[in-house]
Amino acid sequence: MTGDSGSNKLIDEFINSQVIQKGLDERTAKAYRLDLEHLYQWMDLEPSDGRKKWESEIESYLEYLSSEKNRRPSTICRKQRVFGYYLSYLSSQGIIERERPLKRVRVQEGTRKQIPLTKSEIDAFFQAITREYTDLGSDFRKRVCLRNQVMMGLLFYHGIEISELLRLETDDYDRKTAILTVRKKNGKDESIYLFSRILQEQMGKWLDDHEYFERGGGYDNCMFLSKLGRPLSMKMITNIF
Repeated sequence: MTGDSGSNKLIDEFINSQVIQKGLDERTAKAYRLDLEHLYQWMDLEPSDGRKKWESEIESYLEYLSSEKNRRPSTICRKQRVFGYYLSYLSSQGIIERERPLKRVRVQEGTRKQIPLTKSEIDAFFQAITREYTDLGSDFRKRVCLRNQVMMGLLFYHGIEISELLRLETDDYDRKTAILTVRKKNGKDESIYLFSRILQEQMGKWLDDHEYFERGGGYDNCMFLSKLGRPLSMKMITNIF
């Protein structure tokens, strides 16, 4: 079905409105496209066929990936989110009538499972970053390490997704209230209170040091910048971790 012009056109329009216009990186766009192309191959549905049970078809596909293909739980969850966004988009365009949210797919026994970090492991992780910051002699390297401390604190302690982290801007944080405004994938804003005094201090210091990463290239409002003054990518954050 990847060669079907109707489905390809819809996928292009969906990616343009939900990925490109929201400032997500090319890797996200590529992943969304592959997920949706494979879904169409499985379903063999025309994009305009609103009578078919899209939800049931997608759930069967996810069950197949879990039980037959032994895909990771994280992969199944990611695909389910993408398909949910796509169904919402098709419904908003009047292409299908959405009946219900997608059901959570059960991970089949024997499927590889992710093992979450323990509290002691997370504490050790942040202690290592703190030691690195203390031991660094270069002011610029300290600023890079400070940036990493803030990013990891937001990811680990506040559950912010990497894609949400990448969309943050400097004006999204209010120093007086310690409130961070996070733009969610559904287009809504969520206010998050930074409960840690340490993280509040680190965020304030990072904003003070932000000018050292600004290069006047149109990205100065981005919360987290690379050494070259450009927005970080998802791959770069993964490599930093």
